[in-house]
Amino acid sequence: MVRGESHSSDSNQGRILPGDLGRRVSARREQLGLSRQAVAERAGSAPGYIQYVEERQATPGIGFLLRLAEALETTVAELTGSTTELPPGIGRAGYHTQLLELGPEECHRLLSTHGVGRIGVTTDDGPAILPVNYVVDGDRIAYRSAQNALPAAAADQQIAFEVDHIDEALSQGWSVLLVGTPTVVTDPEAARRLDEHAYTTPWAGGPRNVWLTIAPTRMTGRRIRVLRTHAPGAGGGSRDPSD
Repeated sequence: MVRGESHSSDSNQGRILPGDLGRRVSARREQLGLSRQAVAERAGSAPGYIQYVEERQATPGIGFLLRLAEALETTVAELTGSTTELPPGIGRAGYHTQLLELGPEECHRLLSTHGVGRIGVTTDDGPAILPVNYVVDGDRIAYRSAQNALPAAAADQQIAFEVDHIDEALSQGWSVLLVGTPTVVTDPEAARRLDEHAYTTPWAGGPRNVWLTIAPTRMTGRRIRVLRTHAPGAGGGSRDPSD
């Protein structure tokens, strides 16, 4: 047996990794900016149990899941992954909504919360929309690609870049769109800094070591805000998602 392999095996003995439920609970809690204490108070539980759910392979009962989903302003289906393979945006629309224009500061803040966006490019075969891993680098957006892939071929031509988030539980969401011209990062030190700053390695795998940056020439954003989730008299009353 190789010594390094033995050490790795020993270090994992008895270790319980978080399950999908725990990862979804943790991600949703952080998305809302809530502490475990706050979630526990909302769900009528203890902070220690919220930690247990997040960090261990817990199987709580449906009663607790319902309270937890309400505390996290989502649904049991979302927490348990029942909607994982469904496309976003098929939930029921809010009864009374507002479409809000977002300012540059809010657009930049929302861009900073994500790691996957889409670029719209023009190719010899027509328009194409491609997902890319990205990071916010000061006033620029940086994304990476394989050397001969379409996102890298978009260098020096004007493209659109879009990030959005759909909240099925609240029937609301936002999107940010910017336009600019990508340039290839040729400085090895700048590329290394972007590697360190990135949220993750490329989801698609492989040697995607070409970084491109976009200095936006135009940036716009919109948010759908639900003022009431039920029609009057439908038993749902009104709900302001900012509550």
